[in-house]
Amino acid sequence: MFFVWCKVAFRAVAALDLEAGGGHIPTMEKPFWKTKTLEAMSPAEWESLCDGCGKCCLSKLEDEDTGEIYWTSVGCRLFNADTCRCSDYANRLARVPDCVGLTPQNVRTITWLPRTCAYRLVAEGQDLYWWHRLVSGNAETVHEAGISIRGRVSASETELAEPDDYFGHLLDDEP
Repeated sequence: MFFVWCKVAFRAVAALDLEAGGGHIPTMEKPFWKTKTLEAMSPAEWESLCDGCGKCCLSKLEDEDTGEIYWTSVGCRLFNADTCRCSDYANRLARVPDCVGLTPQNVRTITWLPRTCAYRLVAEGQDLYWWHRLVSGNAETVHEAGISIRGRVSASETELAEPDDYFGHLLDDEP
């Protein structure tokens, strides 16, 4: 079993290095997310941590008195619910005023990051789950494992006219 895990993890790291233009030859080294801090990661490594679950693209409501976060099944106006990806990732921060760009600094303080979020896990010194694409070698495992919100978005924020409309899309817990 250990051999299979290493093979998959190294294949993912090799693919990452090839995307960056390097000619990485897999070795018995630990994966980058186990050896590097978030701050030390290359831009390609940082971006590869996103598992594609789409949870951060759901609208959340915050109780002003308690600070408690309530999840909704309402997607951001740029969120593609079929792919679980932003339809304009490069320009999202300019087009969506309340979009939060994740950084090594803020992932340590954002309380609404999902418990399964790779950025949060690595910041807390934890390992990635088996279904993460860097471990499984397959971007579809996050969906197959039921972790993503694919098929669970009930509305886009562009469909809701009033702030009170979000209450009809509240979830019992983090998706």
